[in-house]
Amino acid sequence: MMTDTARGASISAGAVPETAPARAHAQPLPDAAVLLEVGRALRAANYRFTTVTPATHSRVKARTDHVWARDLCDIFGWSRPFRADALSPELLALMIRAGIAQPHRDGWRSTLRAATLDGELYFHSAYPTNEADAVFFGPDTYRFARALRGELAAIAAAGRPVLRAADVGAGAGPGALTVARRFPQAEVLALDINERAMHLCRVNAALAGTANTAVQRSDLLHGAPGEFDLIVSNPPYLLDKSERAYRHGGGELGIGLSLTLVRQALGRLAPGGSLLLYTGVAMVRNDDPFLHRIAPLLDQAGMAWHYEELDPDVFGEELDTPAYAEADRIAAVWLKAAKPLH
Repeated sequence: MMTDTARGASISAGAVPETAPARAHAQPLPDAAVLLEVGRALRAANYRFTTVTPATHSRVKARTDHVWARDLCDIFGWSRPFRADALSPELLALMIRAGIAQPHRDGWRSTLRAATLDGELYFHSAYPTNEADAVFFGPDTYRFARALRGELAAIAAAGRPVLRAADVGAGAGPGALTVARRFPQAEVLALDINERAMHLCRVNAALAGTANTAVQRSDLLHGAPGEFDLIVSNPPYLLDKSERAYRHGGGELGIGLSLTLVRQALGRLAPGGSLLLYTGVAMVRNDDPFLHRIAPLLDQAGMAWHYEELDPDVFGEELDTPAYAEADRIAAVWLKAAKPLH
């Protein structure tokens, strides 16, 4: 994760559009131990930032009257270039040691952003996220986490045990860490195919102190054998012409990954186990193609399930692209499905 699947933007002159062709990531992975120190320094400074969609990000950057960063939110949130006097010498030294301070004109630019969610800090890729291995975080992440918290509270209140859980396409790790905090006795696997995402997820888990989180490479559930009491996911759900891993869902109007995950989860849930899935669906002539595909599968497996739209209209700028010429809207949807005990 694959993470927030937000997507095109209206870009000001000189900026790189989110819809630009994907490029191979030129940056090496940051030093994890030093990056952890950077995260702790940001927390000590009471850093807070809510990551927005690329479209909103570009508009905010375009309308402001300054280019150089003035504070930590400009540096680590808005991805503005900065001069050395914009932050403490100690923090700049840590950034350089971590390998995330990139020379920029007569200053620097952070190659990572930092978002805050539920009191935790998450490192993810700097704006714009055009690299093939970009690690995204944004409004979908916040919606996913909010819905997930409610479901986990209900599972805990019902007394259903969660001893083994997986976040599929974990990205920066918000799903896995949310589960790990709610069920500290559980083994929580953060699964992804993106090496950069796994690297940052490990740092983010260390920052959160969730010792029960294990980051593991896995193509969906293929690399994680066994049964799970809980499977959660916020997979990519758009058709991206560059097929960036965090964004491209494939299949029919982007539902390919989500549909495959549902099929896999049906055979991998332990008795009484739950699947919690946040994804997006392009509605065509008031029809939901994802719901039509999963309903027979869930019914045939005897699952108890509920499906709803959390937001009826997200990332409408995608409707201007050829891939969505027939779509009415893109909706954020939530599926919860429970396997019978017997």
